Amino acid sequence: MSTFLNVSENALEEINRRCENTLSQWIGIVFTEIGDDFLCAKMPVDHRTIQPLGVVNGGAYCTLAETTGSMAANLCIDRTKFVALGLDINANHVRPVGSGFVHACAKPLHLGKRTQVWEIKMTDDHGNLCSISRLTMAVVPV
Repeated sequence: MSTFLNVSENALEEINRRCENTLSQWIGIVFTEIGDDFLCAKMPVDHRTIQPLGVVNGGAYCTLAETTGSMAANLCIDRTKFVALGLDINANHVRPVGSGFVHACAKPLHLGKRTQVWEIKMTDDHGNLCSISRLTMAVVPV
């Protein structure tokens, strides 16, 4: 059974369209894959996402993690009644990335009535783990 509710065949197109004119679009985040219990996105490593040393800025990793996890969280609830909002994020950056893309995959660790916890693993183009985040979402009535 799928974690996500009411996901259409065009889910990725719809999700990417929702991100138009937001920070996600500004820094080049694109959702790339959705499965029964995961949502993936990628972010370019370029002038918008690097720090002065030429590698991905820790804040950019957190932005990618929160964007991916938050979108996934909101796909798990009835959005006519609830909204999932970021409550806490932590991140461990374990490998620098200086070119290509950072790929994020969000998977649920806990899907409760009032909170959700998501793990977001981020890798480089070669599949090497670069950063890992845990995102806690509050599920609140609309």
